[in-house]
Amino acid sequence: MKSFSDSYKAAGVDVTAGYKSVELMKEHVKRTTIPGVVSGIGGFGGLFQPELTGMKEPVLVSGTDGVGTKLVAAMLLDKHDTIGIDCVAMCVNDVVCCGAKPLFFLDYIACGKNYPEKIAEIVKGVAEGCVQSGCALIGGETAEHPGVMPEEEYDLAGFTVGIVDKDKIIDGSKMVPGDVIIGVASSGVHSNGFSLVRKVFGLTKEKLETYYDELGCTLGEALLRPTRLYVKPALAAIEAADVKAISHITGGGFYENIPRMMKDGCTAKINRAAVPVLPIFDLIAKTGNIPERDMFNTFNMGVGLCMAVSKETADAAIKALNDAGETAFVLGEVVEGDEGVILC
Repeated sequence: MKSFSDSYKAAGVDVTAGYKSVELMKEHVKRTTIPGVVSGIGGFGGLFQPELTGMKEPVLVSGTDGVGTKLVAAMLLDKHDTIGIDCVAMCVNDVVCCGAKPLFFLDYIACGKNYPEKIAEIVKGVAEGCVQSGCALIGGETAEHPGVMPEEEYDLAGFTVGIVDKDKIIDGSKMVPGDVIIGVASSGVHSNGFSLVRKVFGLTKEKLETYYDELGCTLGEALLRPTRLYVKPALAAIEAADVKAISHITGGGFYENIPRMMKDGCTAKINRAAVPVLPIFDLIAKTGNIPERDMFNTFNMGVGLCMAVSKETADAAIKALNDAGETAFVLGEVVEGDEGVILC
């Protein structure tokens, strides 16, 4: 007998919609299958068998995050096929900062009402993020919250587990003054600072559909541009160069995130002129009259990832990143001091 409950449906939860969502997402999940996947979706746990050959002391590295209020823009425009990429990126870009390769990912979607086609679109983006990162989507959860969330709204979060050999962990401990700070370009706002973005623009569907000459697209297109997935390029740079530390530039911008990768006694001296500030950030600053200090303390400003690399291998790191499809450049250098980061 198939699972069905009229009483539960009357309370706002349609279990059959959940089953339909799973069926619709299976084709997307299948794309993420990599060696090591033991189970398909639908069980009580996702099973993964990591390949440990050649590793002396494997260490698991985990990361979890969501996409924050960027979801408001996705819901206003009824565009849900890329927000999952952001969710994956916010997690896997963090674990690669330790030098870890993401193995698998799980997502969690809470919604006011389960619309199977919408859920499948969200998972389509999650799957795409996993494919681009080389990890597997091995499970997840969709939960209806009638009476708690409006029917059209949802929240999305996820987590990943990666692996790195203990002697290859990147933690900034080998950093020395004279190391080069490399920046890797972002695609836009990514998934951070959207509470300020919403305050600045007073986001509505009409506002999001407004075309701006300086952006070359609508505001909504610029804001929903997915977060860059830096996993494969970062791992390529680690193979090619002496990478001492990595920082994912998320909420808190330069002033919060770059100091997190710095060794005590070392400061990142950033050349302000080298920062490729994107038009969307100029528009935010101008529209909201936001001081530059606050912009650099909230947004990535066009730099989604930073690396501290030995001076001798900086060119090799930049080449590896560029060859992997990113735009990498010298952003500054490591100097003595305890300020964490200075822009000059």
